Amino acid sequence: MGDVDAVRAVDRGVELGDVRSAARIRVVAPAELSEAEAEAWRGLRAKSGAPANPFMEPEFTRAVGRVRPRSRIALVRDTDGDSDGDGPVGFFPYEKGPLGQGRAIGQGVSDCQGAVLRPGLRLTAGELLRACSLSAWEFDNLEAGQDLFVPAAAEEFGSPVIDIGQGYEAYETVLRAQSPKFLRTTMAKERRLGRQEGGTRFVFDERDPGALRTLMEWKSAQYRRTGRRDRFAQEWITELVRQLAVTRAPGCSGVLSVLYAADRPVAAHFGLRSRTVLSCWFPAYDPEFAKFSPGLILHLRMAEAAAADGIGLLDLGRGAAEYKDALKTGALRVYEGSSVRPGPRAAISWLGREPARRAHSFVRNRPRLAGYAQRTLNQVGRLRDR
Repeated sequence: MGDVDAVRAVDRGVELGDVRSAARIRVVAPAELSEAEAEAWRGLRAKSGAPANPFMEPEFTRAVGRVRPRSRIALVRDTDGDSDGDGPVGFFPYEKGPLGQGRAIGQGVSDCQGAVLRPGLRLTAGELLRACSLSAWEFDNLEAGQDLFVPAAAEEFGSPVIDIGQGYEAYETVLRAQSPKFLRTTMAKERRLGRQEGGTRFVFDERDPGALRTLMEWKSAQYRRTGRRDRFAQEWITELVRQLAVTRAPGCSGVLSVLYAADRPVAAHFGLRSRTVLSCWFPAYDPEFAKFSPGLILHLRMAEAAAADGIGLLDLGRGAAEYKDALKTGALRVYEGSSVRPGPRAAISWLGREPARRAHSFVRNRPRLAGYAQRTLNQVGRLRDR
């Protein structure tokens, strides 16, 4: 039997013992994932030992599936007789392009990527990609410990985090030692903001849809102002955020946090949380209040509220930023690259992706050049808004 027949067998869920991948892997749309399968996914994830990042939960994949029709999940079953029952022992969420190029689920906005597999499962990346009819699978925030794909990574990055596992007071103690001027200045600005505007208040889990709209408007303006692509100009991202804002599950819930001056929102953040991790995603503030650094104040109050609610880690996400350097206590490792199956389609995928990635890497790894590029983007943003 050839590869084409094997893939067709996979898509039908047919068990064919002479084709190893077809015997073990079935591909479904996220909407077809049963609740029993989702629970098996959660169980495997809980046993992985990795931080409980909400981007790795079935709720995120299901939400992406509702706005990205090419989203799929490969369900892996073990035929070696050493699994418990006949349920899945692995899940691989992805998006599939027209020529078989695969991407991480929600790539472009997902801050943690990879497969959810039982430890020790005998499976290769080539088997998995073949069963999914993928010539390549691209990732830009692959989490550490993804042994199936890390060898294919082209670059490794630090994703800054705030450790609040010992409580907010312990975190403040760390800040006083590593960034004393930053903490002192930010807290002074918070007091001045309160005096000028008649007090401040912070809501960790705001449910007002109007506050979410305000945040997205601020963020769109920030993207344009800095010359960057406006993510909220893409309808699928806007709709994904709206859906996740009302998602409430132990492993993946939307959290909108807002800092108010009196009754006026001055900074906001939308992210995803599990019981123990808050993934920071879309922060923004009202430029009218920029002199008070409301975004920094917001992040300190978020850390305080998250610690009080049992969260032990704020993941600030990959990417260089001064505020992350000031706030972070450490970093997780994430990877960028592409796992490929040899063949002409993989070569086409490589040609369409790798030159641009290498150009970005060249600029990013040279501070003076990166600074020049950022100033150019800012100038583009100013011209765009005239």
